[in-house]
Amino acid sequence: MDKKYRIEPSSAGTAGICFEKELNGQQLAAVTCEPGPALVIAGAGSGKTRTLTYRVAWLLAQGVAPYHILLLTFTNKAAKEMIERVTALVPGGEGVWGGTFHSVGNRILRRHAEAAGFAQGFTILDRDDQEQMINFEVGRSGVRAENKKFPKASVLADIFSYSANTCEPVEKVIPQKYRYLYQWIEVIAKLQSAYEARKRESNSLDFDDLLSKTLALLEMCPDILADYQGRFRHILVDEYQDTNLLQARMVDLLAAKHGSLMVVGDDAQSIYSWRGADSSNILEFPDRYPGTKVFKIETNYRSVPEVLDLANAAIAANIGQFQKRLSSARQSSENKPAVVSVETNGQQAAFVAQRVEELLADGVKHREIAILYRAHFHSMELQMEFTRRGIPFAMTSGLRFFEQAHIKDVAAYLKFAVNPADEISFKRMVRVMPGVGEKSADTLWEHAVKLLRGERDFSRLLGCAKVPGKAVEAWKQWVYTMEECVPSGVVASPQKMIGSVLLAGYDEYMQETFSNYDSRKEDLETLKEFAGGFEDAGEFLSQLALLGAVDTRGAAPGKEGDEEKVLFSTIHQAKGLEWRVVFVPWLTEGMFPGARAVESPAALEEERRLFYVAVTRCCDELYLVHPRVKMGGASYSPYEDFHQRPSRFLSEIPEKLFESWEAGHFSGTRGGGEDEDPF
Repeated sequence: MDKKYRIEPSSAGTAGICFEKELNGQQLAAVTCEPGPALVIAGAGSGKTRTLTYRVAWLLAQGVAPYHILLLTFTNKAAKEMIERVTALVPGGEGVWGGTFHSVGNRILRRHAEAAGFAQGFTILDRDDQEQMINFEVGRSGVRAENKKFPKASVLADIFSYSANTCEPVEKVIPQKYRYLYQWIEVIAKLQSAYEARKRESNSLDFDDLLSKTLALLEMCPDILADYQGRFRHILVDEYQDTNLLQARMVDLLAAKHGSLMVVGDDAQSIYSWRGADSSNILEFPDRYPGTKVFKIETNYRSVPEVLDLANAAIAANIGQFQKRLSSARQSSENKPAVVSVETNGQQAAFVAQRVEELLADGVKHREIAILYRAHFHSMELQMEFTRRGIPFAMTSGLRFFEQAHIKDVAAYLKFAVNPADEISFKRMVRVMPGVGEKSADTLWEHAVKLLRGERDFSRLLGCAKVPGKAVEAWKQWVYTMEECVPSGVVASPQKMIGSVLLAGYDEYMQETFSNYDSRKEDLETLKEFAGGFEDAGEFLSQLALLGAVDTRGAAPGKEGDEEKVLFSTIHQAKGLEWRVVFVPWLTEGMFPGARAVESPAALEEERRLFYVAVTRCCDELYLVHPRVKMGGASYSPYEDFHQRPSRFLSEIPEKLFESWEAGHFSGTRGGGEDEDPF
């Protein structure tokens, strides 16, 4: 028998690390704590990554073998960067098991595929593969043949994913998150079962299976679980506030034997419940792990004290939290954060754009400024104003408001009503009909041209004999909608046309097609309000075209070409980033917090955490803006809150922590001094 010789990790080089000099007192206490359950509450900008990195280095310096350490992160990039930093500090860092929950799950399943119920060499389905498999099961069920409005595979995939990550059956998920699909609840549940069976037959796993099947394997196979419990004697988890139930259970199982578990996160930045994250994982950690040592890292290296004072006050009203108070390592600023009141949403956009121009003139770089908002549709008027003024901006989504698919779909109706010779708009509309592809759209266009003869008598199209059988009803509805857009041959107002399109079936199409139906509907309602400022559809469409003609877009933050662009971003996408100057618009009730959020105490607390995240992205200058009147539509529903109330989040902040600005079209000079209006 060959003799086995184990090479133990070397302690050479560790003597050069002086942890006391490299870390502040709070970080040092967490990094050097004894093995056991530990919860590190790392406030925004407090050096969370540094703390995790040095904790791994400290463990290695104590003689812990790297293969006994498991480091779980939410991105492979984060894991790679931390391991590289550890390796630069201590030899052997590359031997640490580090990666995302999904990548670690994949490694475990590859080693034990048969025990998990799969054969070696199983396939991991990408999103397209997943939707094709779901479509196959939908086709086999016959449900879409019976009802063309059954939701598309992309929506079903999102439902199945949310169900998996929350460990909730679809029968519970749909009433909570997809209420508009309640009529299909039994059918969708059966399809989920069929989809699961099909994956096993084809020896395939989807992305969520890398978590759920790993958890099931560990629960069903005590010997395999014991092996990994012995292997991973020290477990560290990054961004623990973002874990879902599956991830928390997996960690609990792996740490059950030795209990040496350090989780790092910030409960005040838990903002992803909409994708399955469960804030109770971090809030209840000390209850699940008796004897937990709680470390708070509250020294912030990012923001000036004035911004942090406001951030501390902003989150104070939340009941479900670990109390902490961020303090700044920086010098005080000359300026407090500004709460800016403007008359209308149009003036809100004008204020932000003008203040950005002034900052740029003062030497602030474009990339040092961010406009952060709760929802994408909040940015519409801001994008328009920046485009008009020629201020270059980039967007984290890569798509400006008017470039999104659902906005362009609805605009196609208006374009075709104004110009019946618009082939592109015609084909865009008909391609959303069931059974209509590229060739069918070409054929329909050829016949539509002959029947219309350049005129707007859309009733002639009812007799088109080239409509595919599956699209007959949709075609009739489309013709009726086009007739509503041009009553008696006169093109209606753009606002009325958008309303007709939504009522005639596009709203249902969005429910079938998009899992984020609610946010897309909000986009279109905003577009409808904006259209109320135009009586002439041609003028409205010209405005949209002009706004789309200037290329002010960029890639995601940090990509080449974004250096000279102001960033537009939702707050969710901005988490983890920072800017010298931050603007947060639409701080009014119903917008931020959102109307639905105020119905639930838990949802309202998450909205407040979202506001806190926005504030703590700021290094130097913060502007919180709210309009007093919401302008846009020519007419308003009696139930619509035309007059806007400032967000409750603003009223929760003591007035001594901010400057009150009132911006408007005042007489006098541009800008403002100490005793004059600032706009």
